[in-house]
Amino acid sequence: ILHDGPPYANGRIHIGHALNKILKDIIVKSRFMMGYATDYVPGWDCHGLPIELQVDKALAEDKKKLSKLEIRKRCREYAEKYVAIQRDEFKRLGVFGEWDNPYLTMDYGYQASILKELGKCVDKGLVYKGKKPVHWCSSCETALAEAEVEYASKESPSIYVKFRILDPELNKRFPGLSNREVSIIIWTTTPWTLPANLAIAIHPEFEYVVVERKNTEHRDKDGEVFILAEGLLEDLARRLNWEDLNIIERFRHEKVVGLKALHPFIERDSIIITAEHVTLEAGTGCVHIAPGHGQEDYELGLKHGLEIYAPVDNHGKFTRDVKDFEGQFVFKANNGIIDLLIKNGALIYKEVIEHSYPHCWRCKKPVIFRATEQWFILMDKGNLREKALSEIERVRWIPEWGKNRIYSMAENRPDWCISRQRAWGVPITAFVCKLCGTTLLSKEIIDKMAAEFEKGGADIWFEKDVRELIPENTRCKKCNSTEFSKEEDILDVWFDSGSSFAAVLEKHEKLTSPADLYLEGSDQHRGWFQSSLLISVGTRDRAPFKAVLTHGFVVDGKGKKMSKSMGNVIAPQEVISKYGAEVLRLWVAGEDYREDIRISEEILTRLSEGYRRIRNTCRYILGNLYDFDPKRDAVLYDELTELDRLTLHRLTILDRKVLKAYTDFEFHLVYHSIYNFCAVYLSAFYLDILKDRLYTSSADSRERRAAQTTIYHVLDHLARLLAPILPLTMDEAWNFLPKRENKEPDSVHLTSLPKETDDWLDEGLEERWRSLLRAKDEISKALESARQKKLIGHSLDARVTVLPPKDMKDALKAGRADLKDILIVSQIDVSSNYPISGNEDSFVVFESQDIPGLKVYIEQARGKKCERCWNYSEEVGRNTEHPTICERCLKVLGQ
Repeated sequence: ILHDGPPYANGRIHIGHALNKILKDIIVKSRFMMGYATDYVPGWDCHGLPIELQVDKALAEDKKKLSKLEIRKRCREYAEKYVAIQRDEFKRLGVFGEWDNPYLTMDYGYQASILKELGKCVDKGLVYKGKKPVHWCSSCETALAEAEVEYASKESPSIYVKFRILDPELNKRFPGLSNREVSIIIWTTTPWTLPANLAIAIHPEFEYVVVERKNTEHRDKDGEVFILAEGLLEDLARRLNWEDLNIIERFRHEKVVGLKALHPFIERDSIIITAEHVTLEAGTGCVHIAPGHGQEDYELGLKHGLEIYAPVDNHGKFTRDVKDFEGQFVFKANNGIIDLLIKNGALIYKEVIEHSYPHCWRCKKPVIFRATEQWFILMDKGNLREKALSEIERVRWIPEWGKNRIYSMAENRPDWCISRQRAWGVPITAFVCKLCGTTLLSKEIIDKMAAEFEKGGADIWFEKDVRELIPENTRCKKCNSTEFSKEEDILDVWFDSGSSFAAVLEKHEKLTSPADLYLEGSDQHRGWFQSSLLISVGTRDRAPFKAVLTHGFVVDGKGKKMSKSMGNVIAPQEVISKYGAEVLRLWVAGEDYREDIRISEEILTRLSEGYRRIRNTCRYILGNLYDFDPKRDAVLYDELTELDRLTLHRLTILDRKVLKAYTDFEFHLVYHSIYNFCAVYLSAFYLDILKDRLYTSSADSRERRAAQTTIYHVLDHLARLLAPILPLTMDEAWNFLPKRENKEPDSVHLTSLPKETDDWLDEGLEERWRSLLRAKDEISKALESARQKKLIGHSLDARVTVLPPKDMKDALKAGRADLKDILIVSQIDVSSNYPISGNEDSFVVFESQDIPGLKVYIEQARGKKCERCWNYSEEVGRNTEHPTICERCLKVLGQ
């Protein structure tokens, strides 16, 4: 069971889709041909922001404003459109599957399954609603999960700000600072979060200093006094060109914790606290804390009883709480905040830095951390994190580095934010008390709604009045009210797709859970792999998969990421129209998918030549089987020539190598092994030698039937070995291949991969031919020298005399006839003497550098050329009826 990770129903497929679906198809086809039942059910992810944004865009252009229900209807139509388009495009790639019965996350039954999985999580106590900072996309106006955030470069202001300490307690703790102006210095790259500052954190283990900067203008007056970490004093002094500094006192955290500093532009105190996450990598060792704008800040806020304060609205603009900047977008307010700091004398230093910053992976715009009311799944309730990590250890990860990647992500991830503030998705079916705001969400409520979803889909939540949906006699547990409103949030789409094991594997009559394999790109370690794992572990205490295979991303020929702006995008439709779908499949099989996969015109051209070589090999073999009936004409193995048996020996070795490669998901080894067999062994060697037997022997002779029997086996095996990779080509070849049995399947895809057998293995034969082929390679060099000297044209123009070293003499004499065949020469002799005759222009002498003692003498073949077989013979011309035919061809012709 290979469970399909659902692609998003938004636009035509891209080259990454093609890579993913073809890899899956190769696995499904090869496993089926190994004897497994492989019911592949494709699916689509249909809910979510990208589709809704496209609908919003169309509505904005038409200047229409619609209800949530109407927006959902438009979204469903949009998803249906692209499901149909993508289905046709996947089928064009040669991908087999239950295309008429796929799974769609927007199907009523699937929506009900999503809700049921939420109910199981609620029942386990894993779900809660709380106000905490989340990644918030102001453009899409919704919370984002970790998997929906990507990091990109961004320019930000980097500022050092002083918070004056006017707390009377300061003088008690530092008697020497009486009547001195003392400030603690913080550093931040997000000036817009300063309005939400409630504290300043220092590290409990670091050494801090009270340092005076001398008043250079008035030497008789005291200078300013600052507090910061000693480990960063030198860096700050260098950055600010501070030279005249005096350390008044060194101290640890106890002397300042609990002191209150004055906010630089708001009438509010900022309390000094301790935090382990403070570092000495940059800044001052004194960290500005805004509990409403950061995960670590939030945790500190809870610990110290600080308000989770975030005066920013859904659009990323300041609320009325920030009077000077109300209505301003936070990033645009940075400059105004800096100006205000300068005006108040609180800015010490500023610069612009470029750094990695979180962006929304949908709209690609920078996101903010913002505390809002959201629904979460607890990572540490019920040992969810611990169990997930244990299951990660148990699962097989291909390649192995995938385990470390997802392990570290699951180990460090915060609680999973599962709510979104949009319309198109599965609603969180909770009820909110109108009187006190208490939220009701239970398994009973969810199960009731899931039953409704099964019948009419999730739209029911938006269609019906709250009184029709809420169970009878429901009262608020806090205030006993019976007046409720419906929750507005929908579920994170990762919860949708992560529930697929329950909605598909556990419900499809031919499937079961856990799946044998999940297969997606490496980005899914933080996406579908992880969401599926967490839901399954949270509700069933096990992973939904036994193994996970990961592939890299597609890049251009130079290894650069593909982008429309760079003009290096290659669409699968373009490749298919120019080269055909089989070349695209060959590209997938030929590359090592564990790394990033390169594609370019040069690569595709080379692969198309490789495809042509394989296809032409099949065509050549089929062309020579036109009169061959395996039931009638096949020759027994013992009656084959040594060269034929050597070919079957090597075919068996190829079978084993390819079968292992399929089993181990090493598809590039499949392609390269078969290509080399076709190009190097068959085309350049065996089939070239075979032409003489196939074309000049009598039609029904043992020699010709032996050759046909061998190439029949070769094509039978090649068609089955290549069927998972080249399904269209090999099915076509299979239809032309003569059948051994009347009941043989009409399609190669209904057969099996070649069975492992020892019947054709012959290591002794391989060893004997190894020495013959070694000699053949050296003699071929001599023939090439003769060709360059224009002594011969074709190799059949030559007579060869081999003078072997002593250790090869017997082997070459015994194999003389075989040497003649594999060299494709007219005459050959193994001798101890040169047959020197004529002048030096009439022969070539070659001494091997690789086989000491081996010498080769090449001269023009003796006799005349037979016009039928092209071999030279001294018998040509002696037969008066057929004076241009050699003695061998005369026998074939019955003369």
